[in-house]
Amino acid sequence: MNQHSDQSGVGVTRREVLCAATALAAGPVALPAGAQSPAAAFVAAEPPPQLLRLALDVNGVRHDLTADARTTLLDALRERLGLTGTKKGCDHGQCGACTVLVDGRRINSCLTLAVMHDGQPITTIEGFATGPSTGRGPAGLHPLQQAFLKHDGFQCGYCTPGQICSAAGMLAEVKAGMPS
Repeated sequence: MNQHSDQSGVGVTRREVLCAATALAAGPVALPAGAQSPAAAFVAAEPPPQLLRLALDVNGVRHDLTADARTTLLDALRERLGLTGTKKGCDHGQCGACTVLVDGRRINSCLTLAVMHDGQPITTIEGFATGPSTGRGPAGLHPLQQAFLKHDGFQCGYCTPGQICSAAGMLAEVKAGMPS
């Protein structure tokens, strides 16, 4: 006689029993009529986002907008104003790709809320150009942008806007006598 034969006559394998038990254990839990699951109660208890009106002065242009109070300056610049030169890198303030200047000081725009800078002058990489490009080289670019091009100061180029903003901020801080 085969040692693995089913001697009980039921015809169900151990694997089928375990699969059925797992499905029953993981299946929906029966709740009393009208009751709400704890997860649904938690989701329903979350308040709606608080929308605030703010004015962002970006590159010398005032932008009036309504935004969620939790919107980062980076997301407001990229998603609401269409200024995509400022990049989202690590989203933790470590890489510097999101660096912009606020009141001439460099900040990581991924770590600050847009509402904190209502009415303050903000400079992004788009605000560094000194005039329209002629299409024949770096005319109209800020001297830092020209230097980056001349000396191949970038690798893939993704974080270059943040590096240029950071360099401009650092030079302004040194000029003002602040330790950098």
